[in-house]
Amino acid sequence: MNRDLKKTKIIATLGPASSSRETMIEMIKEGVDVFRINFSHADYDLVKKNVELIRSINQEYGFNTAILGDLQGPKLRVGVVKEGSFINPGDILTFTNENVEGDASRVYMTYERFAKDVKVGERILIDDGKLVFEVIETNQKDIVKAKAIQGGPLSSKKGVNLPNTAISLPALTEKDIEDAKFMLDNEFDWIALSFVRHAQDIKDLKDLIQNHTNGKQNTPIIAKIEKPEGVENMDEILRECDGIMVARGDLGVEIPMEEVPVVQKKLVEAARNHARPVIIATQMMETMINSLTPTRAEVNDVANSVLDGADAVMLSGETSVGKYPVDVIKNMAKIVSN
Repeated sequence: MNRDLKKTKIIATLGPASSSRETMIEMIKEGVDVFRINFSHADYDLVKKNVELIRSINQEYGFNTAILGDLQGPKLRVGVVKEGSFINPGDILTFTNENVEGDASRVYMTYERFAKDVKVGERILIDDGKLVFEVIETNQKDIVKAKAIQGGPLSSKKGVNLPNTAISLPALTEKDIEDAKFMLDNEFDWIALSFVRHAQDIKDLKDLIQNHTNGKQNTPIIAKIEKPEGVENMDEILRECDGIMVARGDLGVEIPMEEVPVVQKKLVEAARNHARPVIIATQMMETMINSLTPTRAEVNDVANSVLDGADAVMLSGETSVGKYPVDVIKNMAKIVSN
């Protein structure tokens, strides 16, 4: 692959499948411009080792592969749930602040202000929207009751989305603050902030960067747009950030999935109007986690993202845990340079 033909950048997520020196070198040769490190499940020692490895490869081969640190953000989850718990449509599930082992009748919610923030009639989505509930009662303190609209198995530590709720969580959690400081100490090239809802979220991270580095670093910030408020406030966010990521995973749960393609186009256009780079992420070539060839639909999706004006396309599980990290990059590079 002639790297110079390729205007659209390729971002690959590092993981067990792609952390060896040989694999990294092959991936860069095939077209990786940026390695993403996901801090949702990051071990600092391992991250440090990978950062040093990327820098030594850059030095040895004359590459300039960048490093993007991705902060977890305020991800809501349910607690531990008994094996085999199953929810049927019409069942009532009680969400509690009490750290109990959950079952099909009640479950622990990790977010303390949950009962204060949700209102009757709002929806609660669990496990990327596989389970859907409607709030029927809240005591405004520590108990929420919700009726199942769409049932299924209820498993431990699954993510929770609240598409209609204005949550009062800060964009930077305590974990994010520690992780951001680690990224700054190790001079990451970019920091991605998850679940950005307002320009203030970006300002808070900018303040942290200035304070932690005594004004010596101006690490650019990517705002991940994955909530309806982020879409609504995209102009004020674009004025503050250095680029945006259309994070279609959570966004496709928070808004009706049929609206995602239109929202993606709007966000790309808005970013171009503000002269900010835009990354399209999630499920770009997901079948290649286990298969050597992408589907025609995936090829179309990548090509359309490029034609829309995306500056970069991002791979997640395909390169972090997939069987064919190098082949994914080969295929991706062919599509984006075409």
